[in-house]
Amino acid sequence: MIILAFDTCLDKMYVVLKKDGEILASEVVENSGEKYHSAFLISTLQEILSKNNIMPADVDLIAINIGPGSFTGIRACTTVARVMAQQLNCKVIGVSSLEILSKLAAKNPLVALDARKNMAYLWLDNEVKGAIPLEKVQELVKSGDYEVITDDKLQPLLGGKSYQQGHYPLGEILAELAGEKIKAASGNWGELLPLYIQPPPMG
Repeated sequence: MIILAFDTCLDKMYVVLKKDGEILASEVVENSGEKYHSAFLISTLQEILSKNNIMPADVDLIAINIGPGSFTGIRACTTVARVMAQQLNCKVIGVSSLEILSKLAAKNPLVALDARKNMAYLWLDNEVKGAIPLEKVQELVKSGDYEVITDDKLQPLLGGKSYQQGHYPLGEILAELAGEKIKAASGNWGELLPLYIQPPPMG
């Protein structure tokens, strides 16, 4: 199986090409000047496929991060994946950024990402809990029962590990999770929806 995985929802863009369990390419793209990293998504996908002599039509599964995260990044990721899967007649799977980040914990992960307005997007007990008041998240953390994965904004409040301060193979984790999830899913592009836990801020 050939899996093309990409993520433009977080602070960097991750693109991974995987064939029969082997990682052929794993790229990380950061913002460049005034351009958000998702602006380079199409060119990066084309370059990775070309360098590995794989035609778009050879891709069996497209895997993406559906959020939460950057509104622009979620929209770009989902739109490109839906169009590609439809045109190439291949399967597509979406994975939450919270689930991806949960794999950075050795056990009992609590993933909390900044949702603004004193809220945090929360992953706990193997599921997305939604946008939760920070006070409640802090209470959970104080129990000492969980390994905390968070971002730079919330780390001073929650402690734990910020995914933004390390070089983690998030694209490879996404590809691995999608490969497992497709076993129990249709993979139909029409069922791929972005995960907007909160609407984007107005103005």
